[in-house]
Amino acid sequence: MTVGASALYGFILPLVELTYKKAKQEISYALVMEVQMVMCLFATGFCTIGMLLSNDFKVIPREAREYELGETNYYVIAIWTAIIWQCFFLGAIGVIFCASSLLSGIIIAVLLPVTEVLAVIFYKESFHSEKGVALALSLWGFLSYFYGEIKESKKNKPDLQTEMALVSDRQESV
Repeated sequence: MTVGASALYGFILPLVELTYKKAKQEISYALVMEVQMVMCLFATGFCTIGMLLSNDFKVIPREAREYELGETNYYVIAIWTAIIWQCFFLGAIGVIFCASSLLSGIIIAVLLPVTEVLAVIFYKESFHSEKGVALALSLWGFLSYFYGEIKESKKNKPDLQTEMALVSDRQESV
């Protein structure tokens, strides 16, 4: 299920970018918010149906009572987790709107091991070699992306002499 979910999420970011490119209207902030709302409503409906079919809603009060930090903290944490995830998804969609799905995926890939490092620092988790390899690979991908972007922008950017010649040619033709 986890592999299937990650593969499905891997398709979502490029498909959102494709939707933006194929749209027959101008992509605005309001449209981005609408796309986000529709995606979240669909996901909420899908999960709600699944929870209804498996009777998961009956388990939530019991889990809350048994929660180590207290019943109130259980609900507070559940609500804040939902809010934070909405901010994450809005940020991912926003990066696609402003840049590309590739950059959005790279930022997500970099933040996963950073979360692990923060867990080691703040929660005193052990730092195994797997976490180190994940951190190194994600940083390598992140730096490779930006190195490629810088290299590409230098290749496509005309030098000052070329720009000045273009401007003078335009002025002469007027």
